[in-house]
Amino acid sequence: MAVAPRQVTAASADPVSKSTTLARFLTLLCARPAAEVVDLGPVVGTNITFLGDRVGCKIHVADLYADLDRHARQDTLDQIAVFLGSRFPQRDESIDAILCWDVFDYLDPAAAGVLAGESMRMLRPEGLLLAFFGGGGSSDLRYTRYSIVDEAHIRHAFYPGACPRRRVLQNRDIGNLFAGLTVLDSILLKSGVREVLFQKPAY
Repeated sequence: MAVAPRQVTAASADPVSKSTTLARFLTLLCARPAAEVVDLGPVVGTNITFLGDRVGCKIHVADLYADLDRHARQDTLDQIAVFLGSRFPQRDESIDAILCWDVFDYLDPAAAGVLAGESMRMLRPEGLLLAFFGGGGSSDLRYTRYSIVDEAHIRHAFYPGACPRRRVLQNRDIGNLFAGLTVLDSILLKSGVREVLFQKPAY
């Protein structure tokens, strides 16, 4: 049964961090007229406004966190890889950019491979993919909501979830997942989170 995306609002008291990968992502995205973006996070009004009004692109919100939550509550996380294989209706090479946030932290290897493959399938040549990798198993069942504040800053907030983080992805693991993409930027933050900006090669 389909689950409607959740509208999540940001609180001004939530911490804000600087992101050089976001800044470069947005600069490159602005150079693509009438760009289309897939956001794998929940519906965040400020992100839709920022990308739609200030960057001038169309955004498709997928909210994979809601999908993970549903599978976790129904004890069907072992089926998430199959689910992701048919999750995205977008045509091949029809999307200019994908915001993955930290969703890969919550996926087992099989599901992560399927999502990476689907992401690369959807991206146009020279398309962009921004992902955060922190992860590590945790009994703290919550997700991070990412809100774009401006061209170089992201607000972080937490909300309850049913799916735990699964594993820490090392650089080699990340490279293997996105073997078809080029790394434009990779930054390791003091928090231990790695921000990686990928680009699909041109023909």
